[in-house]
Amino acid sequence: MSRTLNEALFAAGTCKTKGLRLLDRRERPTRMTWDQVLTRALDTCGRLQAHGVGRGDRVALIYPTVPAFFDAFFGILLAGATPAPLYPPVRLGRLDEYHRKTARMLQLADAKLVLTDHSVRRVLGQTIELARPPLGCLVLDELPRGTAEPVAVRPDELGLVQFSSGTTVDPKPVALSHGAILAQGRLIEQAIEQTFPEVDGLVHGGCSWLPLYHDMGLIGCVIPALLHPGNLTLIRPEIFVARPAVWLRAISKYRCTVATAPNFAYALCVDRIKDADIAGVDLSHWLVAMNGAEPVAPDTLRAFLERFGAHGLRPEALSPVYGLSEASLAVTFTPFDRPFQTACFDRDVLAQEQRAEQADDGVELVSVGTALPTFDVQVRVDGAQVPDGRIGTVWAKGPSLMTAYLGNPEATAATLVDGWLDTGDLGFVHGGELYLTGRAKDVLILRGRNHAPHELEQAVDRVAGVRTGCAAATSHRAEGASTEALILFVEHARDADADSLAALVTACQQAVLETTGLRVDSLIVLAPGTLPRTSSGKIRRGEALRRHLAGELVPPQDVGALKLLGTMLKSRRALARSRR
Repeated sequence: MSRTLNEALFAAGTCKTKGLRLLDRRERPTRMTWDQVLTRALDTCGRLQAHGVGRGDRVALIYPTVPAFFDAFFGILLAGATPAPLYPPVRLGRLDEYHRKTARMLQLADAKLVLTDHSVRRVLGQTIELARPPLGCLVLDELPRGTAEPVAVRPDELGLVQFSSGTTVDPKPVALSHGAILAQGRLIEQAIEQTFPEVDGLVHGGCSWLPLYHDMGLIGCVIPALLHPGNLTLIRPEIFVARPAVWLRAISKYRCTVATAPNFAYALCVDRIKDADIAGVDLSHWLVAMNGAEPVAPDTLRAFLERFGAHGLRPEALSPVYGLSEASLAVTFTPFDRPFQTACFDRDVLAQEQRAEQADDGVELVSVGTALPTFDVQVRVDGAQVPDGRIGTVWAKGPSLMTAYLGNPEATAATLVDGWLDTGDLGFVHGGELYLTGRAKDVLILRGRNHAPHELEQAVDRVAGVRTGCAAATSHRAEGASTEALILFVEHARDADADSLAALVTACQQAVLETTGLRVDSLIVLAPGTLPRTSSGKIRRGEALRRHLAGELVPPQDVGALKLLGTMLKSRRALARSRR
């Protein structure tokens, strides 16, 4: 059994029939079998070593979903160094913000070198000028050729720097060991194989549009495929967002059995896919459709199943899960051989007494299952475990926890306590399964009661003229005010007409009142793309409120051809200065 990612790559490198399939905008595949992945990684390893990259160095990767990402990622590992994947600049109207944030992450990761491709580097100059990595920013074919000397590393050595989502605070560099990443990959692989022993699910494999710089895309999809080894079909995230039917067509065409996504992706499929887009699509081979990384909405699950059940999607396939970067990824799974489960709880008891009491007309929550094998999960209040039904902070313990927050012993000590991870998420156990109620730092405190923001946000998702997954609920007590005010930010749809915009405020306020019983004090309609997001696409509620109060919550700039040309010229000059 492989003990490190390097050993796992050499083991997979004997496979000449399975591997990675990357789809372009026209859904044409580029194929890389695992033996080809290894050969290309060895070439990159030799080049990196010739350029001065050695054991213990950290190398940042800023790539879209392209073959070069894998050349760089595995080449860095074989050289004994550590990859730190970062997100490419996809929101060109927010480039100044991107340069500041990404330069900070490069510094926190202590990146010695940045690897990217020609298209990304054209706009990366200011980031590199701010961060000044010692070995610069290079495209792979600019590295000198050299003979690869793969480095034997230990399981406890650093295998990946994965930045936390940064939903409530700035992203922190999560240090994950080779052993932790492999432990997580095996848990995912085993959970699928034990449920479906008669189906070699990972041979037909997975289909993912998730970004490769994100733990769900990299650790959740690539690593299990590497370990099996199996097939993995990859779609660029921007292609999925523009045309979500591409995902379902690929699952059908390549008979994929596993595909994972956040809740908003399932909602996007329901809203945006037309019947003509998926004519002839067969989803009967899709065994596991995991839903995680953000609150899971029961209405979204039901709508997705109702819409695509006609194409063979099994009710048992939809599987809510829970995890976070600091655990390498997954902490709990729901069983893959049963339909998802929900329960309704008294809203007032949840808000006032911080405990769960079932009620037929209460708020409906989705179970995210039970702890993975070799994991333990507890719900605690003030450090002590509480009985089932009591709301508290979720703590986790298992073989794939992070080693530390890189270079931040204070944050590490506050989060890792006696081998347990304080997730910062709130939830309770009911019927032996975990139910989540939100992030501790995102809780809305209104007139002495605690409320989960995602329930309000999901309520307006169904309002015509609202962009799916583009709302943020916050609370704020203005100076001199006697109580907190409920503020809801909503982005309108790009095709919303004047009539729908005029009715949007009233419709959203009514939807929230009917769903939660809460009255919105201030509903603010925003242009598309205005709400601040994390690198993985999650909305930063606290940052939205901060910008609003500072008068800085403005839409991204329009980027036309002339402005883009100017941006690239500015980037080129910044890159030249960074080399001096």
